[in-house]
Amino acid sequence: MSIIIFLILLVLLWQGVYWLGVEVLALWKLYSVPSPAGVAERFVELVQDGTLGAATVNSLIRGVSGYAIAVAIGFTLGLLLHHFKYLQKNLKPIVLGVQTLPSVCWVPFSILWFGLSTQAILFVVVMGAAFSIAISVDNAIKNIQPIYAKAALTMGASKQQLYTRVVFPAALPELVSGLKQGWSFAWRALMAGEVMTTSIGLGQTLITGRDLADINQVMLVMLVIVIIGILIDKCIFSVIEKHLLKKRGLWAE
Repeated sequence: MSIIIFLILLVLLWQGVYWLGVEVLALWKLYSVPSPAGVAERFVELVQDGTLGAATVNSLIRGVSGYAIAVAIGFTLGLLLHHFKYLQKNLKPIVLGVQTLPSVCWVPFSILWFGLSTQAILFVVVMGAAFSIAISVDNAIKNIQPIYAKAALTMGASKQQLYTRVVFPAALPELVSGLKQGWSFAWRALMAGEVMTTSIGLGQTLITGRDLADINQVMLVMLVIVIIGILIDKCIFSVIEKHLLKKRGLWAE
């Protein structure tokens, strides 16, 4: 209940600042500052004509698809980095360096290789998230207490059993945190890919608002992007994290 009251107060403050700065003191131009009323009106219009729904669904499909591919690639690369010392020494610094690249840097490559297509957007998403996930997987496994692996090997565990029965269960909480971080990278990369293409999505809808000088539409899409990110974190990753921590007796109510 407190969060609802806080949000209502935040919206009222926003509307008050808009009214004071635009209509009373004329500090800002009408078209340059969004207002809660204007955003709400644009929301109704875009929902009624189906634009916002189609853009949201398309973005979610692309985001989930690209993220799934990034998880597969990131897990594989992370395991290879951990398992082979040669790759750990020589390849990991490169992976760390590439991971720092803003996702928008991959857009020219994606357009040249795949054109203005869904594949181009997926490529940006994968490149934006896979390396972060790979680093998280490597670090999660590396941070496991060495005594766990030694005890398992002493008891006759095979390499496969070592990973399935000891390594992955022990690293699971940190792996989930890494996957959550990977999703945030994937979601941001998706927006970077969509704003550069003509495919219907939240990013393209945001750019349309910019081209039309419709600041309320721009603000609306930004809010939708933020809300989706929060909902996915709260409804999926936070639930999984809470379950894992409770199972290990580490969750404090």
